[in-house]
Amino acid sequence: MSAVTISIINYRTCKMTIACIESVLADLAGGDGWPSTAGEVIVVDNASGDGSAEELARWIAARPDAPIRLIRAERNGGFSAGHNIAIAASRSEYVLLLNSDALLRTGCLSGLLAEAEAHPRIGLVGARLEDEAGAPQTSCFRCHTAMSELIRGANSGLVTSALRRWEVPLGPDPAPGDIDWASFACILVRRALIDRIGPLDEGYFLYFEDAEYCRRARSDGWSVAYAPQARAVHHRGGSGPVKARAAARERLPAYYYASRTRYFYQSGGRLGLLAANLCWLAGRGIAHARRLAGRSVPPASECEARDLWINALSPPGPRRAPGE
Repeated sequence: MSAVTISIINYRTCKMTIACIESVLADLAGGDGWPSTAGEVIVVDNASGDGSAEELARWIAARPDAPIRLIRAERNGGFSAGHNIAIAASRSEYVLLLNSDALLRTGCLSGLLAEAEAHPRIGLVGARLEDEAGAPQTSCFRCHTAMSELIRGANSGLVTSALRRWEVPLGPDPAPGDIDWASFACILVRRALIDRIGPLDEGYFLYFEDAEYCRRARSDGWSVAYAPQARAVHHRGGSGPVKARAAARERLPAYYYASRTRYFYQSGGRLGLLAANLCWLAGRGIAHARRLAGRSVPPASECEARDLWINALSPPGPRRAPGE
């Protein structure tokens, strides 16, 4: 049994995926007490259709001694579906879910594994995400709630300060007791947890699946931890367009809102979803009230007031994924 399987999804990011694999192999070879024989890499190509799978296959074939497997998915099932393929194909004690737009720093794996080994009831361990210069990124969070949607809609420092305990991002140095979920850009998952609560929810195409899985884990008595000594570079948005669109306040893909709807429905039922949407709208009302003081209104993503209601009548689906 391998100590850890590293699951990486490729979808038209071949060069980034290769760089990611190289960082993993370097860390496996140099980790403290975790030699390369204790780990394997499984790359799932999510039906890229752009030659990525073929190029990856050639690259892997040129390294016959490296512990890498390529699995070609029949369709682009999204984040959860891709990682579930790797999880089902592995038998390791731990699975590291790793974005193709991430790079492991030396010692990342050993840091994550040491944290998990020291605390048997930790089900998931998140790494410290940072940019190439080493500046930390927020990777640990509180649950999404109706109050956090009020904060998000208002986009006001005053509102955020008043409702600080409901703010979702925890900042780069979170207190262990505050962590409800951690980014799945680089997270170690214990096999025993997967055996208990099942795989990732494939009803999510992309986004919110990490928050949902951590919520499910905590409901079963597991905790989510953060290992700041385990460092990984994360090129945000390299494997998907949503973060770039959100920063530009452009309209977000329908699958983002379908995932959001599914999450609030699963965590709070129809009333929880309704409360989240109404609180966001109330927040926008607060934002527009700034005009009374002659101040500009903080922008929201285009069409968000309408798109929030995607799947509101049928929260479990459809996923609104491309091609579905």
